[in-house]
Amino acid sequence: MSSDPAPRTTGSRLLLVRHAKAVPKGDPAEDFERALGERGRADAPRTGRWLADGGYKPDLALCSPSRRTRQTWQLLVPALADPPDAVYDERLYDAAPNALVTVLAERGAGLACLALVGHNTGIHELATALCGSGPEELLEQLRDGFPTSASWWWTWRAAGRTWSPAGGG
Repeated sequence: MSSDPAPRTTGSRLLLVRHAKAVPKGDPAEDFERALGERGRADAPRTGRWLADGGYKPDLALCSPSRRTRQTWQLLVPALADPPDAVYDERLYDAAPNALVTVLAERGAGLACLALVGHNTGIHELATALCGSGPEELLEQLRDGFPTSASWWWTWRAAGRTWSPAGGG
């Protein structure tokens, strides 16, 4: 959502990515199997180019196993110079923020940068919680929601490589 390049700071970095635009919910497929729509298939590679141009280099991608999140990740990966492995974790499907944080803590130990590809409302609520009383411009953008194909990053300047709200800033 921001065009600013990745900051050159030390610490742990979390990159949140909401899946690209999917076909409407009224489609015959179950929600878990909903595919990306035409707009989503066009937007996901642009998100990948934005990440690459900004210097984002995740060590690992945590991804919901739903069809639309898998497709989003697969379409943005070609833009990355050195794409990380992806882990498709069932707990990330339509997960609440506390479940997202649990998976981050379990899977992200010792890593400098994690990408999380998931769904609203959990991604939006996690982003809002991480921002806390942060910069007004960022809070204003979050009040407007977390659109499909959006990405947001945070850097923890805390010692160690832990992934929990207590370590955030």
